[in-house]
Amino acid sequence: MALRQQPTARQMRLAVELRRLRDAAGLTAREAAALLGVSSAQISQIESGLTGVSEKRLRRMAVHYMCRDEEFVDALVAMATDRAKGWWEEYRDLLPMPFLDLAELDHHSRFQWNVAILFVPGLLQTEDYARAVFSTRIPELTADEIELRVRHRMARRVIIEGSRPIPLDAVIHEAALRIMVGTRATARTQLTRILELSEADHITLSVIPFDLEGFPWGSSTMAYAGGRVPKLDTVIRDVPTGALYADAEDQLSTYRARFREVRAMALEPARSRDLIQRVAKEL
Repeated sequence: MALRQQPTARQMRLAVELRRLRDAAGLTAREAAALLGVSSAQISQIESGLTGVSEKRLRRMAVHYMCRDEEFVDALVAMATDRAKGWWEEYRDLLPMPFLDLAELDHHSRFQWNVAILFVPGLLQTEDYARAVFSTRIPELTADEIELRVRHRMARRVIIEGSRPIPLDAVIHEAALRIMVGTRATARTQLTRILELSEADHITLSVIPFDLEGFPWGSSTMAYAGGRVPKLDTVIRDVPTGALYADAEDQLSTYRARFREVRAMALEPARSRDLIQRVAKEL
């Protein structure tokens, strides 16, 4: 079987989890290979995401690694055996790989939490707002590159606007509502869009007002994607070099607590909608 040239983020997550299970069992790659009747090179390739793993072999690994969490193992099997091609495949070779990885993460998410301080979350953006965001990229993007990114971002909204939407809980700072990323008309349309989405049963939207005292979470922008089991949750944070993925258990615990703290400080949904309406009138 040919080795993968560019494993996806989902394939790499499976590889990382299998490495974590082996480490937790106190086994070296050579020892694991002997137990499984394979070469240590094969273990290395699986744990590097360069090759896949069958359900039978994965379950044998779980037994030898003394993992008794059946729900977790079933979730890993689902990751290993899913061969479905999603809508994002049409962007392969057209957009950088992180765009496809994000769409695939969306597709497999059971829920999402967002904390946004300076920009409206991507899933809630209008076309014009997204276009304005991508127009500020350095190095500068061509018109075609911008339109591809806008189209991809709009397609991502299927997870909250499609036939089987997932729950979305978004906390947005008032700063993100007032910063006019594009034109005044773009800003007004964006706020109207947020208000429309906030009425959906599966979307909870809360606002952190400027006048809130004691808000120390200004750097807490995040997208938290719920996996099939909590151990497979993922946090995505924007950094100057791109997107940073966090998935270690202690990291996930920290970000869950951080989201709860921010969420508790925000206005409740009805008051949040009132504030958004007020901001829209002031534009």
